Amino acid sequence: MAYTAHFKVWRGDDSGGGLEDFQIEVNEGEVVLDVIHRLQATQTPDLAVRWNCKAGKCGSCSAEINGRPRLMCMTRMNLFEPGETVTVTPMRTFPVIRDLVTDVSFNYTKARMMPSFAPPKDLAPGEYRMQQEDVERSQEFRKCIECFLCQDVCHVIRDHEANKPAFSGPRFLIRLAELDMHPLDTVDRRDVAVEDHGIGLCNITKCCTEVCPEGIKITDNGIIPMKERVADKRYDPLFSIGSLFRKSRNRRDPAPPTPKE
Repeated sequence: MAYTAHFKVWRGDDSGGGLEDFQIEVNEGEVVLDVIHRLQATQTPDLAVRWNCKAGKCGSCSAEINGRPRLMCMTRMNLFEPGETVTVTPMRTFPVIRDLVTDVSFNYTKARMMPSFAPPKDLAPGEYRMQQEDVERSQEFRKCIECFLCQDVCHVIRDHEANKPAFSGPRFLIRLAELDMHPLDTVDRRDVAVEDHGIGLCNITKCCTEVCPEGIKITDNGIIPMKERVADKRYDPLFSIGSLFRKSRNRRDPAPPTPKE
């Protein structure tokens, strides 16, 4: 059954903008992206919106709907009462390019900083072997569609622009966790997690997990275990004592004699 809905859509660019009011037809079974497309077709042909698959798998149509970061293509109109105003705004954490389209290049900059998978040098690709539970643990993190909703809702960078150089955000902390937990990866990523990606700034409020459209347990299964791994290395007293012992031993060991020519 069709009805007329009241939409408020943010219009503008990097120089400023504001909400504009629209009365628009809504049909049974539609999602917010359907209504945005109808607005483009009937009232605002210059409305800018990013989208691709309309199936919740490309992560392109991220926005904030009534203040909550969501995928427009996965937000059904029957979530709202017929008389309820639906407000659609761009993701707040990233600079606006135009209307609902934001500049998410911050995320690609952080992705390029990520150390790649490094398997053992003595194993050929066909010789890799893993336990099924290790496969399933990594597979959860690989469900990420890079919609960057977790990045948008993370208050460490949402409310503090100055943190962006030091903090990569939940999407990339789970990528680090995935690689560090991988039984065939040979790189120790714990120092990198602290020094290059700022895992210590995360205070595990779980807001990233709440908005993930893929249901990834970002905090419980990724960030917290990675924090524990970091703590084991950097703050465990036994590890620290062992490090001091090794340094002291190295200082006592005489240098090897220089061979005579």
